[in-house]
Amino acid sequence: MNSLALAGIIIGGIIIILAIKSLTRWIELKREWRTERARLQATQMEAAAAGAPVQPANGAFDVSSPAPPYRGSRVVEMGAVNRFLDDILREKPARFTPENLREFTRNYAERLGSGGFGVVYRGAFPNGAQVAVKILKSTLDRRAEEQFMAEVATAGRTYHINLVRLYGFCFDATVKALVYEYLENGSLDRVLFEHEQRQDMGEALGFDTLYGIVVGTAKGIRYLHEECQHRIIHYDIKPGNVLLTADYTPKVADFGLARLCNRDNTHLTMTGARGTPGYAAPELWLPLPVTHKCDVYSFGMLVFEILGRRRNLEPQHPAVSQEWYPKWVWQRFEQGRFDDVAAASGIVRAKDREKAERMCKVALWCVQYQPEARPSMSSVVRMLEGEEEIARPVNPFTYMASLHTVSSSTSSGGSATASSDSSKESRGTRGSHW
Repeated sequence: MNSLALAGIIIGGIIIILAIKSLTRWIELKREWRTERARLQATQMEAAAAGAPVQPANGAFDVSSPAPPYRGSRVVEMGAVNRFLDDILREKPARFTPENLREFTRNYAERLGSGGFGVVYRGAFPNGAQVAVKILKSTLDRRAEEQFMAEVATAGRTYHINLVRLYGFCFDATVKALVYEYLENGSLDRVLFEHEQRQDMGEALGFDTLYGIVVGTAKGIRYLHEECQHRIIHYDIKPGNVLLTADYTPKVADFGLARLCNRDNTHLTMTGARGTPGYAAPELWLPLPVTHKCDVYSFGMLVFEILGRRRNLEPQHPAVSQEWYPKWVWQRFEQGRFDDVAAASGIVRAKDREKAERMCKVALWCVQYQPEARPSMSSVVRMLEGEEEIARPVNPFTYMASLHTVSSSTSSGGSATASSDSSKESRGTRGSHW
């Protein structure tokens, strides 16, 4: 009887501790959300005081009557998109006019960069708050229109320190744009891969800073997957979509491929490939079910590049075995030679080596071929912060031997068996509780 009572007390204590932890987390999220809302409202009030247009009660700025539709492969349905944007306005991103954008950017004076989507300019609100204005190409085909709406729908309803803040958008017959907070240190890929940029950063890019970028990025993705009202799958996690503040706080950006889904939808139907080669999970390029675990895979590939301070694929690397970095890391880890990995990354301090090995193990779990073998992002954060033990990873690249067998064999039976063995190996060790 005494042992039963003692067991009951222990179980009760554990339940109380878990309840307190959950309540504390909920309070933190609530406080963060309120702070962000207050800051945004203050920004809008200051902008109004300085003479910028104010959002009227119906939630939209006055927009001049649309010009004739664009000529091109497809005419954008302005009415349908405007109804969608009016609904999004209830989530608080502001709708700006083309005149607002010209004022914010001083007639597009400072260009920050460009890409397939259009051009990004630096600007400022009337209160001095710095912004980045992404001006999209003048014509939108169906895919570009979908990406624009995805960006507004997802980024506009998220509030987290590790996600880029979308202040508002412009959508009319002449200009289509997105207005974000401005991040001083640009994208992570510039910091990692551009030699001149790395020289300028100097000691700021110490290992502690890089480790903080890994943890912060993981927390941003965790928020999208587990803490939003609807789960958000990003689909394009990579260094170019992680932006850095003045103190190197990472913020996940570019939700153009993102999708909202209900939490009870464990699998999604995909139409066409998504993501970026080298970071996209195998299921995004093959006829396989897709879940939020595709973001976990991409995060793992990103962690490898941060660990090595290099691109994962370097065909001209002096050491042939290191051409594809993730597989080389696995081989050294499997052989008990992680010191080789640390030395190649310039990691010498014992405390940094311990964090680097933790990053390595997490990355190897994240890039497992089978989605169910990959951890959830909440588990990833706990493992990175030392709150959860990390089991020894299994080989995430076994499937490559299967693919080689398929390409060199006229029979599919052997490759199917190899693929099945790979699945059993990764599923049998980890995954069901992730």
